[in-house]
Amino acid sequence: MLLQVHGAATYCYTGGKPFDAARPTVVFIHGVLNDHSVWALQSRYMAHHGWNVLAIDLPGHCRSGGDAPASVEQGADFIAALLDAAGVQRAALVGHSWGSLIAMEAAARLKDRVSHLVLVGTAWPMKVSPALIEASQNDPEKALHMVNVFSRSTLAPPPSALGPGTWVYGASMALGRKVLRSNPAVNVFHRGFVACDSYAGGEAAMAQITCPVLFALGARDQMTSPKAAQGLINAARAAGKTVQVAHLPVGHNQMTEAPEETLLALHGFLSQ
Repeated sequence: MLLQVHGAATYCYTGGKPFDAARPTVVFIHGVLNDHSVWALQSRYMAHHGWNVLAIDLPGHCRSGGDAPASVEQGADFIAALLDAAGVQRAALVGHSWGSLIAMEAAARLKDRVSHLVLVGTAWPMKVSPALIEASQNDPEKALHMVNVFSRSTLAPPPSALGPGTWVYGASMALGRKVLRSNPAVNVFHRGFVACDSYAGGEAAMAQITCPVLFALGARDQMTSPKAAQGLINAARAAGKTVQVAHLPVGHNQMTEAPEETLLALHGFLSQ
């Protein structure tokens, strides 16, 4: 499905079901150098079990036009405009990595328009190695290799994710190249990393959120260590939020390395 958001066409995967704004809605937000496809299992399951699904390509990524967000705040503005364009009054937000920061900032701004917030592979501050930021700008292929080494805890996912025998490292490399080449005007790899690294509003955003929060963290995550999420977890609890934490025995790509565990945590939380 295509929606006009900020004057540009935005691609939203609906999980194989027609979009109906009257149903409960969940928005899936991908991370740096990804697209909607990283949510394949989770988005399709939710769409076939009573939910509206909007698994988006962020602006300037793959099938979506517009200018790629240069900050978490710009990404949050886009999510608010997306809900307006879809005619959705209230939605759950699910974000991975950079997408988790966008989802958190959007939830802080939208307040009661967000029913649930799910932060997958999150951290704050989400600092990125200067060497990785430099490589993402000047040698993206090298940076892409680095990210996939650090992100992965397995070479082959369970069959429920991408199919038996899928080489997840190769698949992720191919997806990263595809996303990078989809926008010849802007290096979305470098722009996304800089946005993560420079975001300073984590604790302030968490204090403004009014909905329950689920943290879905990878125990072997080398990109966003579970320890790096503890400050946000503590801030959420200190502010009186309803908080759940799911620890998954994988790295940074929870949706494909532990697809069923990620889905169970997500579905259980959203069903409350």
